[in-house]
Amino acid sequence: MRSVATDPPAPAHHAAAGATGAGAVRPAAPAPAGPGRGPRPPKAAWAAGFGQAVPVVLGYVPVAFAFGVLGHTAGLPWWAMVAMSAFVYGGSSQFAALQLLAVGAAPYAIVLTTFVVNLRHLLLSAAIAPRLAGWRRREQALFAFELTDEAFAVHSAQYADRAERPRAEVFTFNTAVHASWVAGTLVGVLAGDLVTDVEALGLDYALPAMFMALLAAGIIADGRGLAVAVVAGGGAVGLTLLGLQYWAVLVAAAAAATFGLAVAPREAHTDARADRPDRRDEEGAPG
Repeated sequence: MRSVATDPPAPAHHAAAGATGAGAVRPAAPAPAGPGRGPRPPKAAWAAGFGQAVPVVLGYVPVAFAFGVLGHTAGLPWWAMVAMSAFVYGGSSQFAALQLLAVGAAPYAIVLTTFVVNLRHLLLSAAIAPRLAGWRRREQALFAFELTDEAFAVHSAQYADRAERPRAEVFTFNTAVHASWVAGTLVGVLAGDLVTDVEALGLDYALPAMFMALLAAGIIADGRGLAVAVVAGGGAVGLTLLGLQYWAVLVAAAAAATFGLAVAPREAHTDARADRPDRRDEEGAPG
């Protein structure tokens, strides 16, 4: 059997210099990503995003329905209500603008009120911006346009668990909750003649209930988060019973946040001590 002659391997410095030929050392092909390492397939990302949106949709639709009914009662055309939900997309600012429109406020007062009410979105955007550092500008702009309080809560929890998320998952969530807000408004406008008393339906409880569900899902396995939630909720209830109605939530939230920051360094110090190897193990146990 005839042997086949081969060229001798090229020196390492030739390969490093980019030499080509039979003896050049070529970079190894990247290893395929193992299970769960690569990006999610589009269908799986879409399904994950829609699944995350379901609790928010259940809270959005009733409140948007109430907004549509109130707008119809105020005499606003259906297209104006739908356009407000599509382009303003802010529940508290939309209800405030609706009240101002009903009393005939000046346009500049409505715009200024909407701007002030939505100023909190600056803080929400600043908090979530580092997660979107590698995105294109148009993707960041679209994300910012669809950022709401509830979306921020979900995205913050998801990014805390996974530093990288498929963009298809993120935009599926944003699109689903935004569409539900617009659809709920349209249904409310169309059913405006059938509903005479929105408060009797208790629709205003939908958003607090949704926030409590999101909070419960996020603090089940987090002891510090549970403690902060208990301090905030108990403080708000206690201050309200004492007569501090308008400032109860703000004062309780500030106190709970301060408590959480005070507890955080202790937990970090405890975790660092637990992760640090024992000096006796480094030096070797006596024989």
